[in-house]
Amino acid sequence: MSQDKKTPLNETHRALGAKMIPFGGWDMPVQYTGIIAEHNATREVAGLFDVSHMGEIFITGKAESILTFLESVTCNTVSSLSDFQVQYNAVLNEQGGIVDDVTIYKFSSEKYMICSNASNYESVASHLRKYLPASGVKLEDQSLQWHQIAFQGPKANEIFSKYLGRELDSIKYYHFSLLSFEGEEIIVSRTGYTGEDGFEIYSSIPLGIKLWNDLLKFGKPFGLIPCGLGARDTLRIEAKYPLYGHELNEKWTPIESGIGWIVKEKQIPYFCSEKILSQKKNGPSLRIAAFFLTEAGVPRENFRVLDSQGNEIGKTTSGTFSPSLKKGIGLALIQAEKIKDGEPIQIEIREQPKQAIITTKPLIPGSIRKN
Repeated sequence: MSQDKKTPLNETHRALGAKMIPFGGWDMPVQYTGIIAEHNATREVAGLFDVSHMGEIFITGKAESILTFLESVTCNTVSSLSDFQVQYNAVLNEQGGIVDDVTIYKFSSEKYMICSNASNYESVASHLRKYLPASGVKLEDQSLQWHQIAFQGPKANEIFSKYLGRELDSIKYYHFSLLSFEGEEIIVSRTGYTGEDGFEIYSSIPLGIKLWNDLLKFGKPFGLIPCGLGARDTLRIEAKYPLYGHELNEKWTPIESGIGWIVKEKQIPYFCSEKILSQKKNGPSLRIAAFFLTEAGVPRENFRVLDSQGNEIGKTTSGTFSPSLKKGIGLALIQAEKIKDGEPIQIEIREQPKQAIITTKPLIPGSIRKN
């Protein structure tokens, strides 16, 4: 426990009575008032999440050199990005597996930022440095210099706009702005990992701590509360969002991991692009799919998945009790030919097969697609 890194808000979380757990090498809050209360607050009003453990890696240099470099190590088309747009992408390894799923921020043709997962930013930076061109591109891992808060929920826009004293409607989904605030320039993006509308706020560490405390105080009358990793997990599973180490890893390709929509055919080849594009065209043998239970039970990771005849067809990668749907839900790596909307399956929970159904749609609609 003493080996875990701490975010700048660590003492604040403890003062708020958070239950702390190790996560990706960090000492993080799993809950404050309770996972279900925090989950429901985010779905109905707004929740505030400390995500300062995430990584911020900046790529600068000559426009053409940067683009060639980024296209060669990722599977989505970086060249399609406009200035101040954010893109969901994946950094690939030499075998076509995923080093990390990332968001790429384009400031200009000569400056990009890669936001990576907490447990991975060091390996992402190391992997990228391995393939950095000899000249024309500079990589700087600034992860420990930035503070990041995720502000999520259907009322996040209203609360944050009133707090800042300016409207934020101009920041469209998967875009960002640079805002002058308290004497510094902060990055405010609109992506989200909950299925709800909301923002990510990047700032210096002192301003990040102030923003956290101020926003909780300002947003309290609206119903804003601090939220931990427990609610973040239930929210992302309902939204069918993958988590590295569960649905994503260094062995499975983006197609197998269920994020095949980001795999593009590009002029610049990337690691195993032929194999991955072939999988996209012909279909992989195994793929991630979502399911929900039709009887009582809570699925967890690494439970056997059976077809309706009782034959094993895969394993669960994530599972939880859904506070929104009031039933067990999860994600699983299963035989691709079984993935049909409404397909009956069984999840083996404590050696008891529980009836479930595959869904190819998001488990909840959320507010994020309304913006």
